[in-house]
Amino acid sequence: MDHRLGPRLIDTNLQLNWLERLVRWLLLQWFYRSGWSISGQLPPDRKFVIMGASHTSNWDFLVFMGAVHAVGRQIRFVGKHSLFRWPLGGFMRALGGVPVDRSKSQDLVSQVVDQFRAHDDFILVVAPEGTRSFTTQWKSGFYQIALKAGVPILAAGPDYPTRRAVFGALIHPTGQYQADMKPAFAFFRTITPKHPERAGFPDGC
Repeated sequence: MDHRLGPRLIDTNLQLNWLERLVRWLLLQWFYRSGWSISGQLPPDRKFVIMGASHTSNWDFLVFMGAVHAVGRQIRFVGKHSLFRWPLGGFMRALGGVPVDRSKSQDLVSQVVDQFRAHDDFILVVAPEGTRSFTTQWKSGFYQIALKAGVPILAAGPDYPTRRAVFGALIHPTGQYQADMKPAFAFFRTITPKHPERAGFPDGC
């Protein structure tokens, strides 16, 4: 399904403050004016993890943000707690940021799982490569978060030649990482990131 909805809010149940509304409006303006559209659809679940790849450019984040907002949902991402202090704190939260303590004494996965449990509606986007450079060492934290929170994982990525934000395979984690991720890796190979030379995949995937 290809959505060209125009820059408008769909889910009127979202309770947004003025800064969140402004950020949301600006994201939608950028998304559509830049020629992006949406292919596929989000699952009906109120809580899930978006596994976003291949992540090769800073623009990818805006594409993900714009695409999810365009279908009337709110997106979240995690950031180190120091970024949420004044004067950036309000803006980071308006973007959908969730502060976490990345110190060695804190369990990052548990902190994010607690956020899932504390909210009725929570969509978390994670770039599993952990870098915009070429790597075959993808991190599995997103998978552990989804498994422990009991939520599905949506594989999604930007296809730059067609300027589509593509929502792909939906995965319900079972604890068998390699088997569960096969549909996701197959999907990511069908889309082209901004810098294809930086796109790498784990061995055997």
